[in-house]
Amino acid sequence: MTSLTKKVMVAVAGATIIASLVVAPAQAAPKSGLKIAVIPKAVNIGYFGGWNQGAQKACKELKAAKCDYIGPTQATGAAQLKFINQAITQRYDAIVLSAADQVALAPALRKAKAAGICVVTSDADVTDTKTRAASVLPASAQRIGEAEVDWIAQEIGGSGKIAILSAAATAANQNAWIDYMKAYLPKKYPNIQLVGVYYGDDDATKSAQQYNQILTEHPDIKGIISPTTVGIRAAAQEKKSKGGNVAITGLGLPSEMKDYVLGGQVTKFGLWNPIDLGYVGVYAAAECKGNKNTVPKSFKAGGKTYTQGAGGVIYLGDPATFDKSNIAKFAAIY
Repeated sequence: MTSLTKKVMVAVAGATIIASLVVAPAQAAPKSGLKIAVIPKAVNIGYFGGWNQGAQKACKELKAAKCDYIGPTQATGAAQLKFINQAITQRYDAIVLSAADQVALAPALRKAKAAGICVVTSDADVTDTKTRAASVLPASAQRIGEAEVDWIAQEIGGSGKIAILSAAATAANQNAWIDYMKAYLPKKYPNIQLVGVYYGDDDATKSAQQYNQILTEHPDIKGIISPTTVGIRAAAQEKKSKGGNVAITGLGLPSEMKDYVLGGQVTKFGLWNPIDLGYVGVYAAAECKGNKNTVPKSFKAGGKTYTQGAGGVIYLGDPATFDKSNIAKFAAIY
């Protein structure tokens, strides 16, 4: 190769690099002045009060025009549709949604997307990932499901009958966790038998009824996993009022579970911080509106960098656990 040829090749390569740097699109800043609809599964569930607290904090930091906390009092997809359609009609810029139904909301979310609204799911995702820009979830479904099995196994000594007291049968996050529980149990704890999954529909009264139904159908039950804040609280309350030796664990709010932990009805349970879910969800929505209705692969919220994984999912991290040693501290936070 001649010296001239080498010089030409170096020059061409350099020009290519410079050109690529010039045309590479820069990530825009998250947009301010937005009108965002923050839609929980149900507005009367304490967990979503914390979720909204984080959303409002992000809205203030981002100088959003307004972030309206709107939603049903029943945690169903059918009940949520009214509020998604309201956000479309009133021309919101973005929707941050905890989906109560993983399938039924798809047509409404497609309509929202067609109207130029950025949809970010937070806490609970939808099956059709094309109907939203990204999803902010607490941890992988596998990690959450397996962690809850480990907690109950520790309490019952690795053997005996257990049941699951879930939310609605249509709740995407619940179903994903339960699928991993079912797969993990026979591999890790072959002496634990899952006798059934019961649904309380995230209603305190129905969840209490289902807890009692479990005990009636399986008087020798040793443990109950309730991967829902409404269900675990209802189960603990029933145990406190009626007594019994069944072990209870799952996902709960420290503020709602403090008395039951200190009272001995529940030894250990877990949860992530719902405040963070709402906070990062709103940041993702603002990033979406600032980047041509696309959430960047990575972005910052509260000084921390969050990165999208497969399917546009952004994980916060593993669930924290609570017991007598730390329940008072966290109950004062959420």
